Amino acid sequence: MSRRQCTGQYKVRPIKEKVRELLGYPHPQRIPTGVHVEQWIGISVDEFHRAKDADVAYMKNRFPLIESGFSRSDCLRMLRSRGFGQTPKSACLGCPYHGNAQWRALRDESPQECQDVVTFDAAIRSGNARATAEGKPLLGQAYLHRSRRPLDQASIDRVTAHEWSGRQGDIFDALADNELENGEPNGCSPRSCRSGTPIQAAQDLAA
Repeated sequence: MSRRQCTGQYKVRPIKEKVRELLGYPHPQRIPTGVHVEQWIGISVDEFHRAKDADVAYMKNRFPLIESGFSRSDCLRMLRSRGFGQTPKSACLGCPYHGNAQWRALRDESPQECQDVVTFDAAIRSGNARATAEGKPLLGQAYLHRSRRPLDQASIDRVTAHEWSGRQGDIFDALADNELENGEPNGCSPRSCRSGTPIQAAQDLAA
């Protein structure tokens, strides 16, 4: 995995700019002490290691799902109970953390977007053009799929052991909807990217 800039560049920075706008102190104005916003971030107890304080004084982070003890499965159950059973997981189209199920869904349900991602995948093979011109070429080749094959050649119809494991984690909910869990449990959220490995399960946290 090469350097990740998507969270900082496309999520955190725009959010900070908007917060400053809402507070009435756009950059480079100084925000007075005591003036801040409370930002609610939807990280569940399964990924509480992502929950972090903001790195600026004018933003105070809260994590309502963690405060309520909600796991990812709890969130899915609540969505289904309110008629949002087909709510997809949020993620960038070309996220390298996608699993085969997510690549299949993109191919089968959004062919035009899939073609855009295939084109993007081919374009990143040699890394960043500016970095290469500055004498800092990518060591090796870049791919979106974890098999390190072009996306349109990767075996995305293969169900991975990780995906099977995820499917069996909440089998009763899956049967109730007559469908099994679709997609990798890990990846990027709208506010933070995956780091490290999953740790304590929800029931462990409650103990």
